[in-house]
Amino acid sequence: MIYLLCAKIFFARIFDVSLGTFRMMLTVKGKTLYASLVGFIEVLIWFMIVREALNTPESGLLIATSYALGYATGTFIGGKLSSKFIVTPISVQVITSIEIDSVATILKNNHYGCSIIDVTGYDKETPKKMILIETTSKRITELKRLINEVDDKAFVVVNETKYIQNGFIK
Repeated sequence: MIYLLCAKIFFARIFDVSLGTFRMMLTVKGKTLYASLVGFIEVLIWFMIVREALNTPESGLLIATSYALGYATGTFIGGKLSSKFIVTPISVQVITSIEIDSVATILKNNHYGCSIIDVTGYDKETPKKMILIETTSKRITELKRLINEVDDKAFVVVNETKYIQNGFIK
């Protein structure tokens, strides 16, 4: 009986904490209506499982361990789900000293729009270019791979973008 209850608590916590992590990501992204709906389901599950866990006469250590393991696993799974389902605009700055036309051609051939700016490095001797690229979180791994293939010494900065108007993003 205790093991069945522990399994129930473990899996319920995975589900409700995964929803909680997903809800937080929705909130940060400004999707408050969806976050509210997810939050309702999350708290309903949490309340039901906590009530059952606290009202059982069974051993506290096994139940507490199941509860904590479910929480940790749910946090991990929720983070993975959020990164798969929530697409975030990403701004990438690349500073390179290699021939810029080859980099721009590779980016264009892979459907990335870019802007190129002349920059001066600290040493002021080596001419450098800064490439500004807007993409999405779904494509950032591919973009980093392309940049590394062209210039493995490039200085790369990646940031989340709050707002984009116009431009070229696929």
